[in-house]
Amino acid sequence: MTGTMTEKPNDGQTLKLPLFSVSRLRMEIDGDGVTTLVAAKGCPLHCRYCINADVLGDSVASRAVTPEELLAMVKIDDLYFRATNGGITFGGGESLLHAKFIRAFSEIAPSEWRIFAETSLNVPSELLREALPAVDYFIVDIKDMNPDIYRAYTDSDNSLVTENLRILAEAGRCGDVKIRVPRIPSYNTDEDRCSSVTAVQAIGPFQTFDFFDYVLR
Repeated sequence: MTGTMTEKPNDGQTLKLPLFSVSRLRMEIDGDGVTTLVAAKGCPLHCRYCINADVLGDSVASRAVTPEELLAMVKIDDLYFRATNGGITFGGGESLLHAKFIRAFSEIAPSEWRIFAETSLNVPSELLREALPAVDYFIVDIKDMNPDIYRAYTDSDNSLVTENLRILAEAGRCGDVKIRVPRIPSYNTDEDRCSSVTAVQAIGPFQTFDFFDYVLR
């Protein structure tokens, strides 16, 4: 759609997002330009230093919203999104657990808005494939590509991460991905991070890497 805020039906299917929080007017933190971060509950990982552990349980309530309801909430910043090449960043938790919702939302949002997804990629590949047409840019926190380090830190296997990176590469989407490579205190080293980059680039020509340190609270 061009230059309008007209909503259209979601093929008769009622999809609802377990909305945890909405954070407006974020500048180049979760994607280019001005973005609104839409965080939803649910995550397959149990990271030792999780900064959003409330998304895993019922200690904090969520609000179930439809794509149309979310659009009504976030369209207040329409002009900022258009002017800065920004848009909506889906986070969490794990954003791609809600791939069908993201796709439905993208179909009713203005085409000038960009859709970003913050993800660990540790989801079934059919969810990534569902999200691919809807998401303009992926921000992927790989934790560490070493399976032993990954399991020690997350309590999970990282084979889906490798498979989903391969799907992104085969789809020609490497240029639409930022790979976050954290230094995780007590779990990995700078040498481990370099090994992770090497492992990722063996999968596909990913070029954008974000090196940072987890800060313990």
